[in-house]
Parts: sequence; structure tokens; C-alpha cells
Amino acid sequence: MRTVVVDGANVMGSRPDGWWRDRAGAAARLHANLAGLGGDGMEFVLVLEGAAKAARIPAAANVRVVLADGSGDDTIAALADGETLVVTADRELRRRCEQRGAEVVGPGWLLRHFEG
Repeated sequence: MRTVVVDGANVMGSRPDGWWRDRAGAAARLHANLAGLGGDGMEFVLVLEGAAKAARIPAAANVRVVLADGSGDDTIAALADGETLVVTADRELRRRCEQRGAEVVGPGWLLRHFEG
């Protein structure tokens, strides 16, 4: 089972679908998409910050939601290690996670899984 840490704000922001008008709703949709990938051998950790933390999210066996106390980037970097795959396009966060041994991919990698 591979642990995939998802930068919720960054992944939501990668699609111009009006997410900024309803950040909590966008977070709930992202969670539902992740939950739908249950059979892919991945366990997801969805990190939410700001207004997205108000999302009403049901329990899912393969998705754990972490609500950042402060910076989502700090929370994600703290979760990153040599066993995790981090999904973000943020260059500074990518550097921090790679320094901790994590593999990092961009949001497109994850979005392609939703299409398949």
C-alpha cells in the first residue's frame, strides 16, 4: 500500500472549475474522487487548509483527511518521508519534501487517475 499525501489546495487550484467560489465543496469533490480510487493500492492523506477545512467529508477507507493547524505546506512537509508520494506543484514544497526523501509528482499525475 503506497501512501500518497495530497496538497488539497494545490490540486484543487490546478483546475479552473470555479473551486475558489466554494472551497469546501471543491474539497469534498476531491475527497470523493480520491475515495473512488480505492482499488489502486494507494492510501491517501488529503491535507486541507483555510476555508476548505469546512468541507463535509464522509469517512472513506482509503482516504485520511488532515486539517492543517497553520500552513498546509508545513503540514505536508512534516508528513513527507522516504515512504510517501507527495502530490503538489508548489516548487518550494517540492524541495522540502524531496529533502525528507519523498517522491513528488504534480497534480496532473493524480488527475489522470481520476480519468482512468
